Amino acid sequence: MSHPTDSSGSLDRREMLKLGALGVGGAALTGLGCSPGGAADAGAGSTSQSGGEGAGGGADLGRTPAGLAASAPAEPFRTPPIETLRVAFVGVGLQGGGHVRNFLGLDGVEITALCDIDGPRMEEVAGWVEAAGRPRPTLYGQGDTDFVRLCETEDVDLVFTATPWRWHVPVCVAAMENGAHAATEVPAAYTLDDCWRLVEVAEAQQKHCVMMENCNYDRPEMMVFHIARQGLLGELLHAECGYLHDLRAVKFSDANEGLWRRAHSSERNGNLYPTHGLGPIANCMDINRGDKFDYLVSMSSPSRGLQDYAATQLGDDDPRKAETYVLGDVNASLIKTSRGRTIYVVHDTNLPRPYSRIHMLQGSRGLFQGYPNRLHIEGRSPSHRWEDYADVLAEFDHPLWKDLEGMSEGAGHGGMDFIEDYRLVKCLREGLPTDMNVYDAAALSAVGPLSEWSVANGSQPAAFPDFTRGRWESYPPLDIFRA
Repeated sequence: MSHPTDSSGSLDRREMLKLGALGVGGAALTGLGCSPGGAADAGAGSTSQSGGEGAGGGADLGRTPAGLAASAPAEPFRTPPIETLRVAFVGVGLQGGGHVRNFLGLDGVEITALCDIDGPRMEEVAGWVEAAGRPRPTLYGQGDTDFVRLCETEDVDLVFTATPWRWHVPVCVAAMENGAHAATEVPAAYTLDDCWRLVEVAEAQQKHCVMMENCNYDRPEMMVFHIARQGLLGELLHAECGYLHDLRAVKFSDANEGLWRRAHSSERNGNLYPTHGLGPIANCMDINRGDKFDYLVSMSSPSRGLQDYAATQLGDDDPRKAETYVLGDVNASLIKTSRGRTIYVVHDTNLPRPYSRIHMLQGSRGLFQGYPNRLHIEGRSPSHRWEDYADVLAEFDHPLWKDLEGMSEGAGHGGMDFIEDYRLVKCLREGLPTDMNVYDAAALSAVGPLSEWSVANGSQPAAFPDFTRGRWESYPPLDIFRA
């Protein structure tokens, strides 16, 4: 869902009042800046502000908002089974359209409404629904905030948003406050205020709010989860992960993410997109299910990549040449968990490089290292040598991938998008706890604003809020599930 207003951060007064009446978090009301009291207020996009009292004080970043319920549910949240899942999609561009195709291939799903300001694209996607023999969905395209009218009007069970980042929280809040579960692309939020807002509304409305982290379902990552669950790596001690992807051409594109993503590089300096690498690691390390993120420290390199790209690739009369960027080309963040384990998370999107998520998980008996994928287990692998991923996949492949390999073939990102969507639909239709819940969405997304605060404050430690308010100590680990 492309929004012409996103590059400038401007909304007209009527739209601002509408969102404000919904209680939507401040990120949507102030362009890309953080909401009052949000972690990045102390210098997102600037290292000139320093001192622990910025953004409400470094010691207060991990606080629980006053008035919030004392704790999360005693058991992982579930709702009654939904026999036929009625779904509305907000944002049906490249990624959103891919999810629509996946949902069309799943049993027990009705796609009842679509929302996007790109009318021709919305008509195209509606045509896919009709071509599949389904009723034509109702279309909503009357401006940036027409998703509010959709949520108020349509009788749906799930609202799925694949919009620019700034709209994730507003859409999820509108969905939950009108009786629907919410699913959002990543990150779920990029201020601490908005992370807490998702938790607060999900608990108050008793609705699921799921961050759709597709990399949790990639085949190598799920194989590593399977290996770790069998104890073959021993006690898990350390992990390395990240998002290392040359996005210069994407950020300067005249379509899709180029309409909005570059603006974040102008106003924010930190680890802006942590969840692809961190999600699978968090699952293996039982984050929010026996352990939790405790604090992080973060630092950024100088900012050069987008400036150099603009200087060499844009015409002399291109107004984008006048833009300035503050996002460090490489951000390195180090997380300490409550059980003492360490996680390195890197963000690198403005420099020439091959794609990588690193994906290294190390235990007392062995480790897995991604890009290229390889495994070493003491007592099994040749001494001081790796085993190749292709040689161990048949033995350690996750059962869900074995079950769904045929169905997922040809789906987005090598099939993991289909498996992700399959699991969400299965959980909602069978009344199961979702694989990722609102507390995971908040904790993983919080890396963004906490890293911004740490960078702006001389790499001081930034405490993670405990979004579960202590329930992480008793929630059970994720299972090895099958189709």
